[in-house]
Amino acid sequence: MSSLCLLGVLFLCAPTIFFLVSFAQNYPSTLLTLPLQFHQAFNPLYGEGNIVPYDGNNSVQISMDATTSSGFHSKLMYVHGYFQTSLKLPENYTAGVVVTFYACNNHKYPFYRDEIDFEFLGHIHGQKWLLQTNFYGNGSTNRGREERYELWFDPSEDFHRYGILWTENRITYYVDNVPIRNVKRVDGMGGDFPSKEMSLYGTIWNGSNWATGGGHYKMDLSYGPFVAKYSSFVLNGCPSHPGQCNEYLRISNDLTRGERAQMHAFRQKLMTYSYCYDRKRYVVPLPECVFNSMEFQHLQKFDPWTFGSRK
Repeated sequence: MSSLCLLGVLFLCAPTIFFLVSFAQNYPSTLLTLPLQFHQAFNPLYGEGNIVPYDGNNSVQISMDATTSSGFHSKLMYVHGYFQTSLKLPENYTAGVVVTFYACNNHKYPFYRDEIDFEFLGHIHGQKWLLQTNFYGNGSTNRGREERYELWFDPSEDFHRYGILWTENRITYYVDNVPIRNVKRVDGMGGDFPSKEMSLYGTIWNGSNWATGGGHYKMDLSYGPFVAKYSSFVLNGCPSHPGQCNEYLRISNDLTRGERAQMHAFRQKLMTYSYCYDRKRYVVPLPECVFNSMEFQHLQKFDPWTFGSRK
């Protein structure tokens, strides 16, 4: 996703937006929110003609055709928070079509950017959809922290929720309130953990050179236009201005027992790649990596060439 952020091709398309009222200890579904209309919280980023609000300005669709792709960004920047959208992906053959939901500050810190993202990597007939998560801190793009997963549903058939919880010491990714990845900040990460204020984005763009099958399958415009629909957007964050916001200092640095069980069950069945177990890429795992034998065994069976045996 680094190329996307460097190009300023960001994301954001949603409908009903929310600001923080209160935050329960851990679980995203317990957020109390007040809705805002789309135009109150977001601006077009590019491809404005392909950005179409609907449902009384409570939802937005963005599209890519032969002329342009498109995307949105939030009017405010945030330091920590919980951010969520309901998203329905383009239907049919979508190889090379990347749809995103992420936080980034490339426009303010082009050489020292932070980023936390969801990326959908296109789809071909007969194969499962792949979702990728990644993050960077302070411009550490040379140390990719990608993970990829299959999903237990078809994300083009209906809306599903994708959420990011970002605090001073933790990043947790949620799909339909199920935590699929949890990263704890450790001292060894240094500036690699995102710490600066970020905007929220939603985009659709052409990633044919890498996204689907490692770039083997390209975008085919005969299946276009490709349309992604966003709704029920949650921006429960601490605006970088004005004043001070301490809401997220009260959040636990760990998952609940129930959340951990959900996450392990997901990862031991549906994770297809994790940089933490890729010894061909990182001979010494990066400092935040925590070895889980069940995850490792699953990845070995899924892709024995990449993951081999752990010494």
